[in-house]
Amino acid sequence: MDKDQAPAYKKEIADLYSARSPSYDDSAWHARAAHKLVDLAHVTPGSRILDIATGTGMLAFYAAAQTGPQGAVLGIDIAAGMLAQAQAKLASCAIKNLRFAPGDGEALDLPPDSFDFIFCSSAFIWMSDLDAALAHWKRFLKPGGKLGLHAFAENAFITGVVAQTVLLKFGVNYLMSKPTGTVEKCQHLLTRAGFRNVAVEVDRDGAFISLADAKRAWVGLAHPAPGQFPHPLAALSAAQLADAQADYERALEKLATPEGVWNDMTTFYVFGEK
Repeated sequence: MDKDQAPAYKKEIADLYSARSPSYDDSAWHARAAHKLVDLAHVTPGSRILDIATGTGMLAFYAAAQTGPQGAVLGIDIAAGMLAQAQAKLASCAIKNLRFAPGDGEALDLPPDSFDFIFCSSAFIWMSDLDAALAHWKRFLKPGGKLGLHAFAENAFITGVVAQTVLLKFGVNYLMSKPTGTVEKCQHLLTRAGFRNVAVEVDRDGAFISLADAKRAWVGLAHPAPGQFPHPLAALSAAQLADAQADYERALEKLATPEGVWNDMTTFYVFGEK
């Protein structure tokens, strides 16, 4: 992605998640994954923690409890709607070691060597440059500090996987989780950025979704494409888009069972040390 295109791309993401913010806390899966990321990192009392793309603060609130009153947690996000939800929750409780602020995770203005832990829960896929983001984050970790993030397997999220297959017939390379799609890819990403003791825990998860919900999840031009801008579908004509969506729906129908369509959600919990 051209650096000049990044602001427009990030605005699309911010608008998307601000729109999702009122109901984001309804997702038990996101909360469970965020908490597990903190647990696997073995946060110690008194730690200073940065939560990148904090959203409504699912990880940040949990991390604040783990690090205790002697520690501190900073949650940043580019989506104003998400931050408003996080701030409202913070205002209604007595937590003193947590604060939220607007911020672009790829352009942080923070002192180097500031944090014992940096987390990015369920948002790494949205960074405009994965390698540059990792190198940037490493700068803010103390020596020996730990980065923890989520990545997703290349077969995760069936609607994106089916869309990828369909769009290839139209000459469109829709990335989704391809850059992080295997344990080896995750390991190589962190190793290239200079992290040590890289470790990946695989959580094989999934659930059935209805065929109707799967069809409604067609990628379309209205939904940002992770890591890609302009949207790769912008190269298709209206007729091609209609044909691609029809192919997508037919492919999903072939996968449907009486229980619905199986939606794999294999998640990688990825860690590295500075």
